[in-house]
Amino acid sequence: MAGFVGRFEHSVDSKGRVILPVRFRDEFARGGFLTPNREGCVALRTPGENERQMAEMLEAAKSSADGRNQARVWAANTAEIEIDKQGRMAIPAHLREFANLEGDVLIHGAIDRIELWNPTQWDERVKPMEAWFLEGDE
Repeated sequence: MAGFVGRFEHSVDSKGRVILPVRFRDEFARGGFLTPNREGCVALRTPGENERQMAEMLEAAKSSADGRNQARVWAANTAEIEIDKQGRMAIPAHLREFANLEGDVLIHGAIDRIELWNPTQWDERVKPMEAWFLEGDE
């Protein structure tokens, strides 16, 4: 797997849809899964990566009540999506609200998933590390 890389800027339309960048579309020909990410964004995973994540959740659910509750929350908030012929995907309202996705959206590759960020939240949470990375020592 080469992984997802790159950074793109798009907008959520009035129907709650966003365009998936062309470079990512082939991996989602069979659809994908959107989940809230504890960092404050929404993660888009391929069906295969979602199955791997589900197996992790099931394993955690076997060991404790907290693990079962985490699996419940993850499953309840995961949404299966399809990409239409124009490359758009509908983001359910609960996920748009979770990540504050209105207007502009930053879409970037995060190796094993794609993340959708509110640009202001990206600037607050990730931008300091981005500056360190770009200016830092090797």
